[in-house]
Amino acid sequence: MQAKKSFGQHFLKHDSIAEQIAASLLQTDTTRRVLEIGPGMGMLTKQLLAYRDQYELWAVEADKDMTAYLNTHYPELSERLISKDFLDLDLKTVFNNEQFSLIGNFPYNISTQILFKMLDYRDQIPEMVGMFQKEVADRVVAPPGSKVYGITSVILQAYYKTEYLFTVEPEAFNPPPKVRSAVIRLTRKDGFELGCDVQKFKMLVKTAFNQRRKMLRNTMKPFFPSEVLMSDPYFEKRPEVLSWEEYVHLVQKMQHLDV
Repeated sequence: MQAKKSFGQHFLKHDSIAEQIAASLLQTDTTRRVLEIGPGMGMLTKQLLAYRDQYELWAVEADKDMTAYLNTHYPELSERLISKDFLDLDLKTVFNNEQFSLIGNFPYNISTQILFKMLDYRDQIPEMVGMFQKEVADRVVAPPGSKVYGITSVILQAYYKTEYLFTVEPEAFNPPPKVRSAVIRLTRKDGFELGCDVQKFKMLVKTAFNQRRKMLRNTMKPFFPSEVLMSDPYFEKRPEVLSWEEYVHLVQKMQHLDV
């Protein structure tokens, strides 16, 4: 079956890599369901089904041709196979507000959107293991000060522990992508409270990185009076050197000024 560019499809060829991805899912005690995104022809699905005594596997596939293929070759999954775009799913309805983990060789054209949807449902998703374009994976796990550290890094790292697991070369896929790939794992910080207004946190982080070459003294003018911008040493820094905790500190400072 031919991969379709419109779905960003690159089919994994090696059982050993699929097995390694499946084995990377830690599975916390609170989770007994796993949702695979974009199973395609089922290379990873086959490995995940081997763990059926540990959890209930679900899958969501946007390509109706692939859904038909999976129904034929993995009939044991058919009742839990959703023929829909993951980004259109109401996950609270699908899983009745219960906990579930995410896994997949994610379509690269929507991989960042998948991450931000996971954040929206973070109360239900304690863990994610996924294959991404290496550039995206590097951005997710990047520490402060890194050239690729940015909005995605800060917001995801506030709520999840991020781990780079392994690299996958283009030759492992059919057709081979033009980029290297990487598998990462995100594990939710249970009981975590951000300590500030979530929407203001996102807004401040995005504003800072939209002009990442400028000092915060210049980009934070909409949020702080000039006397604060000139007196606090935080504002002498550029956005990529601040940790997520330091961004929380800035939002708390902003909220205090609003009182």
